[in-house]
Amino acid sequence: MKKVGIADTTFARYDMGAAAIDELKKRASVQIERYTVPGIKDLPVAAKKLIEEKGCDIVMALGMPGAKDIDKQCAHEASLGIIAAQLLTSTHIIEVFVYEDEVGTEKELAWLADRRTREHAENVIKVLFKPHELEREAGMGKRQGFEDVGPVKL
Repeated sequence: MKKVGIADTTFARYDMGAAAIDELKKRASVQIERYTVPGIKDLPVAAKKLIEEKGCDIVMALGMPGAKDIDKQCAHEASLGIIAAQLLTSTHIIEVFVYEDEVGTEKELAWLADRRTREHAENVIKVLFKPHELEREAGMGKRQGFEDVGPVKL
């Protein structure tokens, strides 16, 4: 049975980990290992530990950076760490970040966090079990959270 790691943070204002787990359980029979850390810059090591110590086949790194410049800088640093962890482990780590200033209201923020997380959980299932579906979606302007923008035409 495939094992999916869920790395999430207490800094997030929405329980993205619970949404990911719920969606994964709806879509496939997978084992789930969750590791919650304080902040977004802790996600790279959490993901790496899920892979190396817990045997996860893929990890979702879930975070909600704030709207301030320092929050965006920390998110960028976390992204670089996540990329490094992927390269060091040769394992996919699907980064799912929802920025507080992507939408205008708290209700919209909760909606976006839930939708983006669930759509990326669907992508995790595709990476693990249905890579042919991802191939069919190549170049289609898919977006997680918001409406797809579609392909450009010649």
